[in-house]
Amino acid sequence: MTNAALWTLALLLMLVGALGIVLPALPGIPLMFAGMVVAAAIDDFQRIGWVTLCILGFLTLLSVIVEFAASALGARHVGASKRAITGALLGTVVGLFFGIPGLIFGPFVGALIAELTVHGRLDQAGRVGVATWIGLIFGTLAKIAIAFTMLGIFVLAYFIA
Repeated sequence: MTNAALWTLALLLMLVGALGIVLPALPGIPLMFAGMVVAAAIDDFQRIGWVTLCILGFLTLLSVIVEFAASALGARHVGASKRAITGALLGTVVGLFFGIPGLIFGPFVGALIAELTVHGRLDQAGRVGVATWIGLIFGTLAKIAIAFTMLGIFVLAYFIA
């Protein structure tokens, strides 16, 4: 491949990855990282070295953990049962198959149903569901912050080297 084709691929991966931060069907930050690796490989890792790529890889891993843990941590904050936390995680995974509505409602419904099976109280289950949504919002905000951090590190490393 030519350098122009590789740059096009790298930028496309980063752009689709940026969209994937808020669009549920795409693994946003991992796609951004893949684009950064392609961009680094274009000049044989002269501008973006292995240390920078390891830092970016760590941030990518952190974003994946944040994505799956955010709803569960939100639920735990209001005293959700372990079953409700598992329900939130399962609701997130199942929600992936239903696009944006699935990712918005999946964690809520998963936590709500699971909490109802434990306590049978709609008020407690509702609090758990809402806390799951709040966790999801904070998780998305954290992923946006991680993405901007990664882009900043990438641009600085590219132009400083």
